[in-house]
Parts: sequence; structure tokens; C-alpha cells
Amino acid sequence: MKVLIARVRQFDQWLIALFVRYAHFVHRISLGTLFIWFGLLKPLGHKTTTSILAHSIYWGDPDTIVAILGWWEVAIGVCLIIRPLVRVAILLLVIRLPGVILAFILKPDVCFYSFPFAPTPEGQYLIKDLVIFIATLAIAGGLRYEKRPGHLH
Repeated sequence: MKVLIARVRQFDQWLIALFVRYAHFVHRISLGTLFIWFGLLKPLGHKTTTSILAHSIYWGDPDTIVAILGWWEVAIGVCLIIRPLVRVAILLLVIRLPGVILAFILKPDVCFYSFPFAPTPEGQYLIKDLVIFIATLAIAGGLRYEKRPGHLH
């Protein structure tokens, strides 16, 4: 039994070391990929929650707004994947943030079935944007400590 416990602890230590070594890298790449994937849906004409929001919240031609937001997300994703550009991704997210917050203020009826506990799909999308923004800040804050595969530190 002691041998089993020792092996479990050894495996646990190995797993934690693996997470410490690669977590920021994997997190950054996965968020970048998510931004590119979801961003490309918009200009390629696939219906997304952004399409619904563009018709109810943003000013201007909804089709143009959706395409701009889509390419904006692609740019954020590319900047997240290319490590030296992560701070540019943060800037692009900060510029986009007022639109997200304004949606909650200007169109609470579009964002919530019942404020503040029952968000609509549009509201859920905006809440997801806020969470991703905070996650990206965490990535940017950890860049100095990020260990990348194939690089000795």
C-alpha cells in the first residue's frame, strides 16, 4: 500500500510540474485558436450570437459590423499565438471592451431574460467575452514566466 501511495505522489508531482511548465503556453495557444475559429465564422457568413447582437446593439450596417468584429477577433487570436504580440492582443481586447459593457447598459432586455441572473444567449456571449478578457490578462501577466516547449529556461 505504501508503494502505491508513493507512486501516486510521484505521478502527482510529475503532473504538477508538467502543468507548471506548459499551462500558460497551452492556455495562450488555445485562446488564440478559439478567437481565430470563432472570428472566422463571422465574415464567412455563419450565424453567430454576434450576428444577433449586431442587429440589436451596434450602430451601422449589421453585416459590416459582424465582418469587422470577426476579423478583429482573428487579429486578437493571431496576436495571442505569436508570443511577442500578446500585448497587442490585450490592446485590441481593451478597445473592444466598451462595446461589450455598453451592450449590458443600453440593451439589458436583449442581454437578460431577468436581470442579473438569467442572461439570454446574447448576454451569455457577452459574459463569455468578459471572462475571456480576464483570462487573456492572466496570460499576459504570466508571459514572463511562460516556459515554451523546446526552450530551456
